[in-house]
Amino acid sequence: MQSGLVSILIPFKNTEIYLSDCLDSIINQTYKYWEVLIVDDNSTDSSYKLVAQYTQKDKRIKLLKNNGSGIIDALKLAFANSQGEFITRMDSDDIMHPEKLKIMTNNLIAHGKKHVAVGLVEYFSETGIQEGYKTYENWLNKLTRTGNNYDEIYKECVIPSPCWMVYREDLTACGAFNHNRYPEDYDLTFRFYKHNFKCIPCDEILHYWRDYSTRTSRTHVHYAQNHFTSLKIYFFLDIDYNKTKTLTIWGAGTKGKIIAKTLVEKNIPFEWICDNPNKIGRDIYGKTLKAFQELKHIKNPQSIVTVANKKAQKEIKTYLNELNLKPVEDYVFFC
Repeated sequence: MQSGLVSILIPFKNTEIYLSDCLDSIINQTYKYWEVLIVDDNSTDSSYKLVAQYTQKDKRIKLLKNNGSGIIDALKLAFANSQGEFITRMDSDDIMHPEKLKIMTNNLIAHGKKHVAVGLVEYFSETGIQEGYKTYENWLNKLTRTGNNYDEIYKECVIPSPCWMVYREDLTACGAFNHNRYPEDYDLTFRFYKHNFKCIPCDEILHYWRDYSTRTSRTHVHYAQNHFTSLKIYFFLDIDYNKTKTLTIWGAGTKGKIIAKTLVEKNIPFEWICDNPNKIGRDIYGKTLKAFQELKHIKNPQSIVTVANKKAQKEIKTYLNELNLKPVEDYVFFC
């Protein structure tokens, strides 16, 4: 197949101990037509010095200093200085499979524009992988194998941030990194979804995710649960909310309350149901919680389900099916 330049965008901050593994995995790619735009986001360790040494060994690596603050500003700067026909990103503490760029570029060329090349991911850690992360890995990879990533987009981010590739003009068309919304990877995933970019199925592990206690996604305020919930409701209202239906929240936990408060602030009418007898009948934000059985009496409902318990989710889905309600059109799961 024909070759095209791949621009790899990498923000980094204080990842000195992992950067060599990351950059070596790029240098060792079987696909050689690439450039790295790597941006120092105000590191205080020796990360910048280390990357500067790599730029002397390989001219395809271009080192920049963030003229703003944070991952989004770093990505904007990297993208502005890139030249590639294909764009991908990489986390400075992760590792690429040697065939990653080759497989992704071949998939994009074969399928054409308005597609997203993705791949399976695998966590690794010196201290072992927690059950929650392994569950997320398995769930995400199951979606990626079939390319049906968007089917459960309101649950979690369905495209791993360092394991996608798109045509440059497609990234520009959906806003690139022009929106200052965190988590930035989930925001971009929603914009791929909004622009109807199809995910290309892949059944090969292309990316190795490093997990450790000080990882940004574990510690930074931008990746707290309230940011995820706010992002979900923002895009749901923008993309899938049907104003001819009766919006209904199912669940009155933390997520349910965040969504209800948002809807009240936006003056969007909604009903609120739950299956917790201690909350049924209570008034929260001026709305009275009703028993979940009331859903069958609500005219033309479109429900946001915020119940996290897996057993309860199965029971809820069974109940929704009994009412002949359809995914997305009539309900979405937010967890």
